[in-house]
Order: sequence, then structure tokens, then C-alpha cells
Amino acid sequence: MSNAESHYPLSDFIELPVEEMSDRAKQNYQQLKRRHSIRNFSDRTVAKDIIENCIRAAGTAPSGANHQPWHFVAIHNSRVKGDIRQAAEELERTFYQGRAGQEWLDALKPLGTDADKSYLEKAPWLIAVFSKKKGGINNDREQANYYVHESVGIATGFLLQALHNSGLATLTHTPKPMSFLTGICHRDPDIDRPYMLIVTGYPDEGATIPKHALNKKALDDIATFIE
Repeated sequence: MSNAESHYPLSDFIELPVEEMSDRAKQNYQQLKRRHSIRNFSDRTVAKDIIENCIRAAGTAPSGANHQPWHFVAIHNSRVKGDIRQAAEELERTFYQGRAGQEWLDALKPLGTDADKSYLEKAPWLIAVFSKKKGGINNDREQANYYVHESVGIATGFLLQALHNSGLATLTHTPKPMSFLTGICHRDPDIDRPYMLIVTGYPDEGATIPKHALNKKALDDIATFIE
């Protein structure tokens, strides 16, 4: 099959006027500046279709060989959320009691975090993100996936932005180790590896943001332009 036969014309790219492009870039930045990691979630219901479409957005992310090596388990069930909280807090207690090391604990201190993860039960949705080391485009369990970590990281970023743009608050949670999620979410331990747990919903009344978290590096500190 020739290259022409195996490719479609790019038909859905929309070229915008330069002024509109600039405005959109600024608006997107201003929108994302309002995304904060919070730990005070309301138990208000969030419709399933909102979560579904945010996951669909994550699924459009680029990936190695287009193998899309990710799986998202969206959890609304109270019992399962309780199981996740119990397992996560057991790990977090050992973390804060010395497993982390003093340097790490000192870095976390300005955020005011501790082993209490009550938000894992209170928030309406948890989304467990899994990376898949095998499966290919057809999920055949045999073909290797490529650039898995990078691909899943991009998809997770897409998911966080989609949730924020939908009007929801988010928190990324990465208990170590996260292997308990594999069993709770009924994933194949030979294929699926827990990557991240995303907590999402509405902020609770009186939700706060650590002052430390508002310190964002300046453009000169995070980017170099070679013109």
C-alpha cells in the first residue's frame, strides 16, 4: 500500500487569523491559571457524561505508534472509593512516619498534606489512570507498546485540562506503591500498571489553596527561546 493510499487528507484543521490565535493562547493561559489542586471536595453529584467526554478528550492524545497505551477506570461507587481510601491511607501513614525521608517531608510541609485522604471517599469521582505495556492498537495482549510513560503522561495532561475546562476541580494523587489499584480496579497485573489517581468534583464550601502552590516559576525559568 502506497503512502497516499494509507493516509487521509488533513480535513479538520482550522487556520485562524493571527490575532485570534494570540487571543486564544492568552485566554487558555488565563483559564489554566485558575486550575488548582484542592483537597476539600464537595459530595455534589457530577453527571457521568461529563466524565465520559473528558476521558474521550484524553483518548485523543498522541502516543507512540498510535497504540494508545492507557486505560482509565472512572469510579463513582462508594464501596470501591472506600476501599481505595483505606489502602491509600495505610500507605500514607508509613510514608509520613518515615518512609519518605526528611527532605521529602520538608518539601511537602508548606502544602500541609498528611495521611488523611478523606477526599477519596467524598469526591464524586476518582479516575485511576493505568499504563499498558502491551496490547498495540487492537489490545491483543501480545504486541509491545512504545513510549508508554510519555504517552500516558500526555493523555493525563489532556484529561486534567478537560476536567478543568468542564468546570470541575482536580487533584492528582500518587500513593507509593500504587499496586493496590490494580486489584481494586480489576486490571491485569501483567499488562496494566497504575500511573495516577485523579480526584475530581466540585470544591467544597470553604475549600482552600496552599499559598506555596501559587508560586509558579516565571517564563524565563521554564523556557528558552532560540530564534
